[in-house]
Amino acid sequence: MGMLKSKIRIKIIKKARREDIVRLYKAAGWWKPWYSPAFVDRLARSSFCFAGAFDKGSLVGMARSISDGISDAYILDTVVLKQYRGRGIGVSLVKALIKYIKARGIDWVTVIAEPGTEKFYRKAGFRIMKDFTPMIIIKRKK
Repeated sequence: MGMLKSKIRIKIIKKARREDIVRLYKAAGWWKPWYSPAFVDRLARSSFCFAGAFDKGSLVGMARSISDGISDAYILDTVVLKQYRGRGIGVSLVKALIKYIKARGIDWVTVIAEPGTEKFYRKAGFRIMKDFTPMIIIKRKK
């Protein structure tokens, strides 16, 4: 997908090392004590696509999408290691996913952004969905 001025390569990836994904999830504060290596494997296998940001072969950022592969796709789990933030890597990851998704004929691409991240996602081309209300069911593990 190209080079950024910091020599970070952004590309769509089919697989990543389990420990790299775990490191990124931990850096984002998403890792839960009950997650296992099998969880990471299922997460990767079940995603529609992943975008990775690489510095000399090391995964320093990622974003992924889930989709039905026909009409709808959702962007989630966008994270860049702290020391690499502020360089446009996260936006480049999201744009790489959008390009990949749209090239497959999918025209409904959404994200549920955490409060305070609206500016970031607007840089990637998203806008607030007026007249829609995100809703969720969460079953927490103990």
